[in-house]
Amino acid sequence: MTGPDLTFADFGPAQLAAAIIAVYLVVGEPFVGYVLHRRFEGRLRSDPAARRSFYQRLLVLEWGLAAVTLVVWLAAPGVGAAQVGLHLPGRWPGPLASVVVVALVVLAALSVRALRSGALAGPPPEVLRRTRPGDARHAEAPGHAALALLPRSPGERRLFALVGVTAGVCEEWLYRGFLLAVVAALAPGLPALALVVVAGVAFGLAHAYQGLTGVVTTGVLGSLLAGVYLSTGSLLLPVLLHAAIDLRFLLVPSTALPAASVVPVR
Repeated sequence: MTGPDLTFADFGPAQLAAAIIAVYLVVGEPFVGYVLHRRFEGRLRSDPAARRSFYQRLLVLEWGLAAVTLVVWLAAPGVGAAQVGLHLPGRWPGPLASVVVVALVVLAALSVRALRSGALAGPPPEVLRRTRPGDARHAEAPGHAALALLPRSPGERRLFALVGVTAGVCEEWLYRGFLLAVVAALAPGLPALALVVVAGVAFGLAHAYQGLTGVVTTGVLGSLLAGVYLSTGSLLLPVLLHAAIDLRFLLVPSTALPAASVVPVR
């Protein structure tokens, strides 16, 4: 498992832009994502179109940021496609990476089974609170913030499928391909294990809206996907795994998911 062999000079005229995007992914994205989710959850109980609107916004933001980052990479003359994972795998996953892949698939299947059982249906008592339309307050407790995003209607499910594919493609490109290339260029010779940790921390912080448990969980996932990426030298397998992990929620019926309870404001 090795990281990209780069120096920051390889980014040429794109150095400043690359550094700004990397800082944004680590520092700015957690703040922006937290604010957007707070606003979304504030609308959720009063606006039937809140999820569809939020999905559409996610699609625009993620593809937009991915496109900007792609332009920055194209402007970096010394950074090849292989150094950002944009090629077919050059080697098979090692034993450890293979175990990670199998473990992720098994855990995803088990989580679907748990959700389908209906164990999480119905909001916990602490969720029941007064909310006004547009309030920048959580409609869901932090531990249930991710569940608030899951689709309930057929129309929401169709949009969510696009969001799941988008997350697999764009987030792997941003947090594994591009970010790790910039970090490796800024700190040449950094061990691959350190890159795995960086990818996990950045990805976990991007999910700060889910609370501490969500940060830790997604941080571990980000590290594991980074390990698979560095083991194969390609983003292909991480993209497929990431998309499958997100799309698994389409196998969960809406009746098995928590429903936000509307508490009238008098």
